[in-house]
Amino acid sequence: MNKKVILFDINETVLNLGALKPIFKSAFGSEDALSLWFSKLLHLSTVCITTTVKSNFAELARITLDTVAANYKIQLTEGQRTELLGAFSNLSPYSDIKPALSKLRQHGFKVVALSNSSLTLIATQMEYAQLTDYFDDIISVEETGSFKPDPTVYKFAAQKLQQPIDQLCLVATHDWDTHGALSAGLNAAYIDRTGLPYNPLYLKPKMYSNSMMDLIDMIIADKQ
Repeated sequence: MNKKVILFDINETVLNLGALKPIFKSAFGSEDALSLWFSKLLHLSTVCITTTVKSNFAELARITLDTVAANYKIQLTEGQRTELLGAFSNLSPYSDIKPALSKLRQHGFKVVALSNSSLTLIATQMEYAQLTDYFDDIISVEETGSFKPDPTVYKFAAQKLQQPIDQLCLVATHDWDTHGALSAGLNAAYIDRTGLPYNPLYLKPKMYSNSMMDLIDMIIADKQ
């Protein structure tokens, strides 16, 4: 029997983006700047998926900064863009991540980071967050030329890991990501980091909690 693999989304699921809020507020003058940037970034990447526009997440992130700046009627300097994007390299993990990853590995699971970010950025993030030794592998979507939630990305992860797709389970705090995984044939587990309602139009995973350790217990029990 293949060892079951647990994929973890990185930004917001594993790493806490809270440290970015004051940096974005300082640049844009608004408490909502970070959430606006992220939603516009997701919109742009989705358009790229559906219209087969080839790009990478770093380029899309930079373009979206200027879009948000235009929304607030300001113009960013190159230094500000560099500071804003560079801050993503220096994020701390949520306090529940190291014990969660450790428990999964102790129970025989393979844990893998899966992100829309570049492989270089993910590796840098893991090193800063002192998580490098907690993951068995790192996968970036960059080789696919697409982004989550494109089904191609989740299937690519299965091929990369040489695992049947139904042996993979994605842990994410984004409902569009868990929906994407389920649509592609993976299992999924949703960690509620925000308290926002799960989109009722999306496929909802059976494993769903606002406690990461409770979610890990569900994953372990589901294996048996």
